[in-house]
Amino acid sequence: MKIKTMMAMAVASFAAVAAPTAAERGFVVATDYMKADGKADVSDAIQKLVNANPNRTIYFPDGTYLLSKPVCTPANPRFSVDLQLSNYAVFKAAPGWNSTEAMVRLGGIHPANDIRTPGSCYSLTGGVIDGSGAAKGVSIDSGRETKVQRVSMKNVLVGLHIKHGANSGSSDCDIADVNIVGNNAQNSIGVLVDGYDNTLSNMRIAGMNVGVRLNGGGNLMLNIHPLSGQGTNSVGFLDFAQNHYRCCYSDHFDVGFFLAGESLLDNCWAWWYSPHVSAPGARRIAVKCPGRFMAHITNMTIGFRGTNATNVVLDAAKDGGSGFFLHPIMNAGMVNEKEKKYLRHLVRLPLPGASGR
Repeated sequence: MKIKTMMAMAVASFAAVAAPTAAERGFVVATDYMKADGKADVSDAIQKLVNANPNRTIYFPDGTYLLSKPVCTPANPRFSVDLQLSNYAVFKAAPGWNSTEAMVRLGGIHPANDIRTPGSCYSLTGGVIDGSGAAKGVSIDSGRETKVQRVSMKNVLVGLHIKHGANSGSSDCDIADVNIVGNNAQNSIGVLVDGYDNTLSNMRIAGMNVGVRLNGGGNLMLNIHPLSGQGTNSVGFLDFAQNHYRCCYSDHFDVGFFLAGESLLDNCWAWWYSPHVSAPGARRIAVKCPGRFMAHITNMTIGFRGTNATNVVLDAAKDGGSGFFLHPIMNAGMVNEKEKKYLRHLVRLPLPGASGR
């Protein structure tokens, strides 16, 4: 009897401390209004739920939510919503998807430039965005201080697109712990950033021709890892402005870092893990510049493998740039005379399985 009593008390105690349900937390639960069976198109139902619940958190339990067109959230803080997907909730693009916009457009309606009104910092958290090989995943169309966290994007043409923000082009977004897998298309891009002043951290990007494309400046990249470039002329980081990188890793692209401006790189990697190349005469380039080399690069590790490709540390279209590599860590014997003048305090290491030109 004592054992039964103790067990009953333990169960009651556990129930008392168990996490409250989404409904008990005051969230709007999507499956109260639609089915998550992956059969019925729920685009309109989700949009209706968003429009009817300003300043509410909308929770999507496990299941598949079929979308035939984009879902838009408001940027105006008086109408904004917080979308939270459970770990196994999937937004899936329906067969025949033909929209040029992303499946989820954060700030796609009611644009605003307002960081003072409560509700300005809206977000998308969790779940899976499945582009079915055709759709773009998530875009941030307007507003400021938007957050995208712990989201997995699969089979997408473009994973995340940060458009020009409301504050003179500044978006001020925070993107963290996002995983993106592309559709291997020649025009695929993992992250496309047009806006300014965004922070992206802890991301892995695969199955893309371009890992990260930065058209805007003032962005901070922290631990971003594009891997296995797809198609011809693949690029890990394609940077047309001035941005800041820390611990970013371009992994097996034709070009590791394409740097057009005076970007700053600290403790980054350009690496080729396989000795094989897809075609004879292929070129592997760690850093490529369309003009003069102007970037400031500190403690970069560059590792080439195999001799059946032309391995290039720096390919600058014009000579005489003010850029430099400070304390670069590279394979022994792979630096040519033209590149040496940009290298300061070179650390030569016989990286495992690596060879020179």
